[in-house]
Amino acid sequence: MQPVALVGAACTLLALVGYGVGLLAPYPGRAFTLTGMMAGVTLVAVGLAREGKRD
Repeated sequence: MQPVALVGAACTLLALVGYGVGLLAPYPGRAFTLTGMMAGVTLVAVGLAREGKRD
């Protein structure tokens, strides 16, 4: 697995945890978890696409 995809997976997981915490106890800046989730999913997609292009 590409390092970019791993960073994306970690970012997505962290954002999901932050979102869940935000549902239980609202905190300032919790909207950034959605940004983190979108960035994480994008990084996973880029990392997986790079993996497919190896020769």
